[in-house]
Amino acid sequence: MKDFQIVPTEDELNAMERDLSFHPSTNTSPKILTTQQVQQFNEEGYVRPLNIFDENEISEIRAYFDDLLARVVSGGGNSYSISSAHLKYGPVHDILTDQRIVDPVADLLGDNVIGWGSHFFCKMPGDGKAVAWHQDASYWPLSPSKAVTVWLAIDDADLENGCMKFIAGSHTKGHMTYRPSDSAEHNVLNQTIENPQQFGTEVDDPLKAGQASIHADLLLHGSEANHSDRRRCGLTLRYCSADVHADLGWNEKGVHVRGADPSGHWSDQPRPATQ
Repeated sequence: MKDFQIVPTEDELNAMERDLSFHPSTNTSPKILTTQQVQQFNEEGYVRPLNIFDENEISEIRAYFDDLLARVVSGGGNSYSISSAHLKYGPVHDILTDQRIVDPVADLLGDNVIGWGSHFFCKMPGDGKAVAWHQDASYWPLSPSKAVTVWLAIDDADLENGCMKFIAGSHTKGHMTYRPSDSAEHNVLNQTIENPQQFGTEVDDPLKAGQASIHADLLLHGSEANHSDRRRCGLTLRYCSADVHADLGWNEKGVHVRGADPSGHWSDQPRPATQ
């Protein structure tokens, strides 16, 4: 299996014919979310906060991540390099497929859902790294744009330690022009969208450990650096409708988390044995 930590180049993405327009949820009878939350997702591009794991459960997940991070760092990685983790580590596969997360995602994406991404974004105390304003869809070789990110708080995330921020309603503005990030920005990623407030209202996304938010792949979002003495770790989980097409072999990292894949396009990767 190829190294899926490699982000497609701009030329590769530009060569693809992608439908980067928002496809609103048409679900009028959600099972977990309220109709108001589905409406909020359609209008503002996000739903928050969702209570997923209780204190004991998230404490166990945090202890697991602490050990995983120590192993990755000892192997030459860092707190941002644990990507496509569900393909490598059984416990992350378990989180990706946990029905308490999949249920609200299915309320937004429909009955056939693929889980395909998992990436820890862990800002260590005072590490000075920010996540510039961006759209997830800019980085993904997927079409049509029927995908969401679940941001699961492993630690408490607040303004002091660099929680996420959204630009409400920006997901309806289409794919936006970005520039390559300057090294002085200390950006974890490599794209920056200027003047984000022109696209909507800025909204903070503080979450307690065990809570999650869901946002559309076209929603403009980012986060400030962690200048506190507390860590801020989140696990991003990526899902899409099964009728989404993935180029560059990204369909190989899929897991069928709800329903079926009638096209047979997406792999259904088994749970890894590695802890």
